[in-house]
Amino acid sequence: MDNRETAPVMSMKDWLITLLITCIPMVGFIMLFVWGFSDTANPNKRNWSRAALIVIVLSTVLYFVLIGLIFGAMMASGVFEGL
Repeated sequence: MDNRETAPVMSMKDWLITLLITCIPMVGFIMLFVWGFSDTANPNKRNWSRAALIVIVLSTVLYFVLIGLIFGAMMASGVFEGL
């Protein structure tokens, strides 16, 4: 037997509203958590929210690693010695 969830298809209007909400600073970030971990959210929106949160975490980690590498290279080259 197939245990997959059957959910209504999200319309283009639903996706547009979802994307507009996520563009609002802080509100969008909070809504990603609400949609991602809610049992009542559409499974399509829930999976998309979880994927978006993973991308945000990976991007943030990559950002800090690159900043650390750049700052470390600058320190090693002596850029800040004369300051």
